[in-house]
Parts: sequence; structure tokens; C-alpha cells
Amino acid sequence: MTTISRTIAALLLTAGLAMAEGWGTDWEAAKAESKKSGKPILINLTGSDWCGWCIRLEKKVFTTDAFKAYAKENLILMEADFPRKKELPAAVKKQNEKLKDRYLAGGYPTVWMLDHEGNKISGDLGEFGDDPDKWVKKLKELVAGYDPKKAS
Repeated sequence: MTTISRTIAALLLTAGLAMAEGWGTDWEAAKAESKKSGKPILINLTGSDWCGWCIRLEKKVFTTDAFKAYAKENLILMEADFPRKKELPAAVKKQNEKLKDRYLAGGYPTVWMLDHEGNKISGDLGEFGDDPDKWVKKLKELVAGYDPKKAS
């Protein structure tokens, strides 16, 4: 398998896994979908294969039926992953480094609600806890106060 073939296969696998759970990995696509749909972006900066709190948040909140049902109807989900055990495609890695520079709030996980231009419309939600009902309640409050027309 050539380097290009391996890169394409890795990109498809990464995108496929993320999309299967509802989380996209393409920042420009997330912003475009947010603008088109009027839904805010929930961005998760994560160390998916090494960060204990990230893994806990994924298992206890992001994979629950309550979170997934709410997110599917009300949010654009964007994951910027910083794994240590798996290699991301170069373009995704480069994109994620830029997102890290802009959004990382001290450590992982860092979770923000953003408008379609990437402006923060919440505080860092990454330390909100691991109770999915509290997450959904907080997200409902944020979405209720979100006006996509105010994003410039």
C-alpha cells in the first residue's frame, strides 16, 4: 500500500468512525453546516486514546442516548482529536493544531459551544462533569439563548 493509499484509508476510517457517532472532524464543513442549519457547533478538543477525563466524558456523556438524541437535533458536533497511539491524516492534524491554538483552555478535554464563525458562545464546558442529564440541561439553556443571526 502506498503512502497516499494509507493516508486516504486512515482519513476515511477516522471520518467514518467520527461520523458514525455524529462527530465530524472537518472544521470548515462544521462551520458551513452550522451556518446552513442555524445550529451552534459543540467542539470537543480531546485526547481520545490517552486522556482519562476525555475517555470518561466520551463514555459517560457523549455516547448516551440522551446526549446523542439532543445533539442530533440541536447541535453540530466537531471533534478535534490529539491522540498519542494513532496517527491522524496530515491535513486533520494540521487543522487540529490550529484549533488547539485557538480553543484549548489549559488541558483536555476542552469543550465549547461556538457560532458558525467559530466565536465562543459558552464558557469551557469540559469541566462540567460527567452527568449526561446535566449536560443536556446546560446545552438546552445555551441553545435557547443562541441567535445565529447575531453571528457576523
